[in-house]
Amino acid sequence: MGRPGLSQQQKAELWARWKAGQSLSDIGRALGKHAASVFGVLLAKGGIAPIARKRSSRCLTLQDREEISRGLIAGLSLRRIAEQLGRSPSTISREVDRNRGRYKYRATMADERAWQEASRPKPCLLAANRSLQRVVAAKLQHHWSPQQISGWLMAEYMDDKTMRVSHETIYKSLFVQARGVLKKELISRLRSRRIMRRGKTSTTQGQTRGQIVDAVSISERPAEIEDRAIPGHWEGDLLSGGNNTHIATLVERHSRYVLLVRVKGKDTDNVVTALVKQVKQLPEGFMSSLTWDRGTELAAHRRFTVATDVKVYFCDPRSPWQRGSNENTNGLLRQYFPKGADLSVYSQADLNAVALKLNTRPRKTLGFITPGAKLAQRVAFTG
Repeated sequence: MGRPGLSQQQKAELWARWKAGQSLSDIGRALGKHAASVFGVLLAKGGIAPIARKRSSRCLTLQDREEISRGLIAGLSLRRIAEQLGRSPSTISREVDRNRGRYKYRATMADERAWQEASRPKPCLLAANRSLQRVVAAKLQHHWSPQQISGWLMAEYMDDKTMRVSHETIYKSLFVQARGVLKKELISRLRSRRIMRRGKTSTTQGQTRGQIVDAVSISERPAEIEDRAIPGHWEGDLLSGGNNTHIATLVERHSRYVLLVRVKGKDTDNVVTALVKQVKQLPEGFMSSLTWDRGTELAAHRRFTVATDVKVYFCDPRSPWQRGSNENTNGLLRQYFPKGADLSVYSQADLNAVALKLNTRPRKTLGFITPGAKLAQRVAFTG
């Protein structure tokens, strides 16, 4: 049977939340779905919300069809039914004939059939105008933005309205691949390199995304952490995979000892909850501090510190070298978790097995001692 999909009501809520600027994880939690499921729905439409369908005021409504059904049961003529509804007799005649006739007509079935048959999407502008399509594709190849292309077409073809297209139509033709108009490879020519569209109406106003309240800078980290002299000070980050899946990676600075933590989502609630659970399983004093990237997945760092008594320091923006041990370890982990791989398929036991492999592998930076042995030596010495 597979996993149940989203109802129409859930899809409407999904698009409303996406337009409001919510993250995939936030939307997933609100709908009770995995963030990857939300991502799949958005990606299929290129991040562009489909236009809500509505009935034309000229069409028969379900209420009209129920009146037709009652009139037929009562033995009224089609002309009489038409008079009651204020419709043409021919409209009622065609409606009854196309829905199994006078004696088998059912209002609900007739209404559902009409709604399905009314879905006749027209080809988009670029699909109908091959000359315009070729010009747009050529300009995209030269790294022109859709807005530049749209403006240039208006100036270049002032007297030819058939060679006009809005920048939004170009974006839709790029991101909604089901249209089959512009090649997917052209997306890489956009400066943003996004794979989904997020319009100007999207906003994160009033949200705390991108803000880490009371973040303690790495510049305030004590010197004893900086020189790797004693164990107990760690670096951390998320290793990303396909379908918006992630693994938390923790590396001890003195020994390069590795811990891998399974997380359900990238949002701060899931990440902090998983980290707290992992750290509480460690021996007391095994982790004294944690240096993290500027990612908002650790925005709830105060909750982490209160639960574990571990101080958190944050790197400067766009400065991954400030947690070099973690960056190098993430590179080694790609041997086991290639880019694009779905990381949600790995259990915590699987992650522990991979961490064990790294912790029992000799490291050149440690004089070819294994991280496990290096940490054990120092712990035994200080103990």
